[in-house]
Amino acid sequence: MLEIHALQAYYVCTMKSSSVQYTIRNIPPRVDQRLRERSTRHGASLNTVAVQALSQALGLEGETAVFHDLDDLAGTWVNDPAFDQAIKAQEQVDEELWR
Repeated sequence: MLEIHALQAYYVCTMKSSSVQYTIRNIPPRVDQRLRERSTRHGASLNTVAVQALSQALGLEGETAVFHDLDDLAGTWVNDPAFDQAIKAQEQVDEELWR
């Protein structure tokens, strides 16, 4: 019974998030080789080129990804003199250390 609840919780969490993780097995050697070549050529991670290849194969390459990573923080900055003072103290250079 616990496994069913865990599976349901996982499903609910993945439906709320903007991305899902996969583990893909039995990748043919030629596919692996092409992905790695593309990764090297474009200076991108293997994950990035694999997602791009899947998106392209599914006809989704023109869709723009929407990221929500920092949405909760956007527009929430509040001026705080104590914070400014702490940062100012950190910006001081100790001349003894830099000789």
